[in-house]
Amino acid sequence: MTSGSMTKAELVEEVSRVSDLTKKHSEVIVDTVFRSIIEALHRGEKIELRGFGSFRLRKREPRKGRNPKTGDKVDVPPKKVPYFKPGKELKELINREVAPPATQPGAPGPTIPSP
Repeated sequence: MTSGSMTKAELVEEVSRVSDLTKKHSEVIVDTVFRSIIEALHRGEKIELRGFGSFRLRKREPRKGRNPKTGDKVDVPPKKVPYFKPGKELKELINREVAPPATQPGAPGPTIPSP
């Protein structure tokens, strides 16, 4: 991650590296996870990934908007938007201070629990 954000291709690469699977198999896994989340949200379901967070839909009511180019008022229809709420463990892992490196050779480093 050199650009400050992780792309799908970089995620596939990481799954391939960690799992010793081919990139093609890793891509199938990543695509399947994303597709499953999207399909569940489309059905109106909530997705809970313990230790990571949850995905759900929020409903936006219809409203009056404004066309920024012309200034005319426009009707904005109701819509559903996906929402991600991070879990407690994810928040703690992100906000945890980095532990100093181990002073003894061969000493275990900090561990990140798997979700």
